[in-house]
Amino acid sequence: MQIKYWQSQNKTIALVPTMGNLHRGHIALVEQAMALADKVVVSIFVNPTQFDKDADLQAYSRTEQEDQQKLQKQGVDCLFLPSVETMYPTLGSACAIKVPDSLDILEGASRKGHFSGVATVVAKLFNLVKPDIAIFGEKDFQQVMLVRKLVEDLNFDIKIIAAQTVREADGLAMSSRNGYLSNDERLTASSLYKILNDLRNQVLQGDYNYSNLETEAMRKLEEAGYIPDYVVLRRQHDVQKPNKDDDALVVLAAAWLGKARLIDNIAFNISS
Repeated sequence: MQIKYWQSQNKTIALVPTMGNLHRGHIALVEQAMALADKVVVSIFVNPTQFDKDADLQAYSRTEQEDQQKLQKQGVDCLFLPSVETMYPTLGSACAIKVPDSLDILEGASRKGHFSGVATVVAKLFNLVKPDIAIFGEKDFQQVMLVRKLVEDLNFDIKIIAAQTVREADGLAMSSRNGYLSNDERLTASSLYKILNDLRNQVLQGDYNYSNLETEAMRKLEEAGYIPDYVVLRRQHDVQKPNKDDDALVVLAAAWLGKARLIDNIAFNISS
């Protein structure tokens, strides 16, 4: 009813989808949403269909009371906190969105069914909230790409905004999963961003042997104490392997450090 009233008043609505356990990166998304729209809706929903392991789903931190306080302090107009039953009345036999094989790589390959779950829940949120704008963080580079394709392919009349990754002072990308790091692991975690920066700088200095650069970055992560999943250089527009003439690139990485699986990326242009 609230959404319909705002629409009747010709108010623009921005949606910030989250899974809760909010940090300063989430708040930056909210602040951007408030600058772009008349009304801001933040959703908190730990989506079961994007977890490939039930243990990970159960272990995900839920801090609803603290999250509500943070959003109230920011002046958010509406918190949407749906139950699993609301989002999935027939969980286990529900319809789901199939993700193209060309996008179901890297994170998709490492986390079976993850992107289908993301696409499905985002479509559901779009149908329920009916926003004019939706804001996602660039840290989840493939997710943003998937959402853009979802909007295009399913004809959602929604503008997708990719917000810049918010980092700690030492470069670590802010993430709810950083809370899994021990004190010693937290000190090590900043090296992920440094290693990605080093790889980018080598490309900018004229080293185009991408395979060797990826292998060297993986070795550096292992030496730092990570269990790397992948470090790859890809084209920005489709995360496929770049050709020699491709200019807009992104280096993407995922690696385990203790109990935390960290992801990060740096997009750049060779010609800039």
